[in-house]
Amino acid sequence: MKRFQIPAYGSPPTLVETPTPIPGPREVRLRIAACGLNFADLLMIEGKYQERPPLPVTLGMELAGTVEAVGPEVDAELTGRRVAVFAGSGGLAEQGCFPAARCVPLPEAMTFADAAAFQVAYGTSHVALDHKARLQAGETLLVLGAAGGVGLTAVEIGKRMGARVIACARGAERLAVAERAGADHLIDTDHADLRDAVLALGGADVVYDPVGGDQFTAAMRACNPEARILVIGFASGDAPRIKANHLLVKNLTVMGLYWGGYLAFRPEVLTDSLATLFQWYDEGLLRPHVSHTLPLERSAEGLDLLRTRKATGKVVICMDQPA
Repeated sequence: MKRFQIPAYGSPPTLVETPTPIPGPREVRLRIAACGLNFADLLMIEGKYQERPPLPVTLGMELAGTVEAVGPEVDAELTGRRVAVFAGSGGLAEQGCFPAARCVPLPEAMTFADAAAFQVAYGTSHVALDHKARLQAGETLLVLGAAGGVGLTAVEIGKRMGARVIACARGAERLAVAERAGADHLIDTDHADLRDAVLALGGADVVYDPVGGDQFTAAMRACNPEARILVIGFASGDAPRIKANHLLVKNLTVMGLYWGGYLAFRPEVLTDSLATLFQWYDEGLLRPHVSHTLPLERSAEGLDLLRTRKATGKVVICMDQPA
């Protein structure tokens, strides 16, 4: 079987042949159909991600496929089930073994590509906006990087929760994607002063920030009193420093969110959130935006689409797609 992996942190990933894995206790083996790419995969390659699995590392954090074998202490009836898994790694492969407890059954109508694009992006935004920020109907949500993988889902979920959504992105084409997801107002960060533009729209009650850098600072200055700022990531490469006195003056709250971290201490936060999200999908209320699907052999090209910000929404690797 083929895997797309790194032999060492800081080394370029390559496609390699390895033996078919055998599931251990409480594990299942999946025939992987699709794997969603994330900005965190780029950090994993560089050894800069908050988790560093043992080397060599097969990339790919979220995946979907069919259970083809089960290990000891796993119900044999799982065999043949269509499931999604947030694994942290191992998704960019034709097969893989994963904890049975992390397998989430797919809605009947959900494609493997949609499932592979779903968990991290929608899960991050839903837990951030609902569990952390307690976003309320009628509040103004400012989404930075609104055409990216997680930003676009924040626009969609924010509207689903009744917020007025201001979407920020670079260029008219990317803003059009955010508008189709439900954004009420659009700000082109290539041309507009972010702080002035947000204040002209009445300021922000909640800020969703996967970008960091100067945009974080501008967004914080455009916050209303008692606003909540969600730190999701640093796609700009710059983790900003926050002056505590600025938080004090407006009674601001800054909160970080590492979605996968909940698996270690409150996994029910994720499982409850995903149950809600899958129900919304089944009701036709959510539809993942996948801008590119590529075969396993072109995984490096998919990662480069994220690195150069040429993708909108998600990039998905489909194992049965011709090279």
